[in-house]
Amino acid sequence: MKYGILTYLEGKEKYNVGDYVQSLAARQFLPRVDTFMNREKLADYSGDGIRLIMNGWFTHNHSNWVPANQIDPLFVSFHVNSTAAPFMLDDKGISYLKAHEPIGCRDRYTAQILQEKGIDAYFTGCLTLTLDNYKVDDSERGDAIYIVDPFYNYPTREKVFLTPKHFVKSVLNGNLFKLNQIEKQLAKVVDKELLESAQYITQIKPVGQETDEEKFAYAEECLNKYAKAKLVITSRIHCALPCLAMGTPVIFLNAFNTFVDTCRFDGIAELFNRIDVADDGSFTSNFGLEGKINANTMVTNLGLHHQLAEPLKERCRSFINQ
Repeated sequence: MKYGILTYLEGKEKYNVGDYVQSLAARQFLPRVDTFMNREKLADYSGDGIRLIMNGWFTHNHSNWVPANQIDPLFVSFHVNSTAAPFMLDDKGISYLKAHEPIGCRDRYTAQILQEKGIDAYFTGCLTLTLDNYKVDDSERGDAIYIVDPFYNYPTREKVFLTPKHFVKSVLNGNLFKLNQIEKQLAKVVDKELLESAQYITQIKPVGQETDEEKFAYAEECLNKYAKAKLVITSRIHCALPCLAMGTPVIFLNAFNTFVDTCRFDGIAELFNRIDVADDGSFTSNFGLEGKINANTMVTNLGLHHQLAEPLKERCRSFINQ
C-alpha cells in the first residue's frame, strides 16, 4: 500500500500556508509519503492503490470531484464550505461519501449538511489539534510575541486594486473606503508598544518557484516559531489551532461575521480565548481582557481541544494500521 498527502493549488498568485500545516498534521501518522496528491486533481489520479487522509477545505475544482477509485480515503476534519456544497453534494458526490462513511467533519456545519443528505457524518474538529509533536519544553519558550495575519478578512489595497473588476466591486460595496480598517481595529485591541515590538508573520505567501517540499518547510518553520512563543495573536485558525496543540498561549481575533466564514468555525471558535469584533468595530473578549493586549498579557488556553485531539489520533492510527 502506498501513502499520500495533500498538496494544493497550482497557477494561483498566492498560496495558503495553513493548507500545508493541515497536511503536516496528516503526515505525522504515515509510515512514509510516496506521493503528493493535489487536492484539486484527485479525480485524475491513475496510479496504484493509495491511502490518503482527506482533511481540510474541499474543493475549488468542483468539476474534479469525486476522487479516483484507487484512492482509499479517511475522511476526518473534512470541511465542505457553503460555497462548494451545492456542487459537491449532487447525487454522485453523495453516493461517494456514503461509500466511505462515517465522514469525520472539521466543523459542525459540515456534519449537519452531510447528515441532511443522509450521510453518516460526525464532528471531529481539525487535525491540526494533534500537532503536539512540535511542542517544546517550557525552558525553550522565549519572549517572542507573534501577530499573524490579524483581521485578514478586512479590505486591503492589494485586494481592492487587484483588477479593475475588483476595484469597481470595492467601490460598490464600500470596501474602498475601509482600507485602514485592519490598522484601526488592531490599535483598538493591542497597545501601541506591543504593536511596535511584536514580530509579524503571514501565512499567505506569493507563488514563486517554491517546490512543495519548500512550502512544507516554511510551514514547519512557522510551527517551530509558534511552539516557542510567549504569545500568539492571530485571525488564522491554522495558526491558532496548532498553538493549542503545542501549549502556546494564543488569542484569536474573530471579526468573521459572514456565513461563508462563520460556517467554517462552527464548533471550533469555542476552543479559543477570543476577541469577538462586531461590524461596527466594538468588541468583547471571553477571557476577561481589561484594556488592551500588551506584552504582559497572560492567557491560559482553555484545554477543550484535548477531547477532540485524542480521538482524531486514534482514528488516524487505526486507518493506517488496518
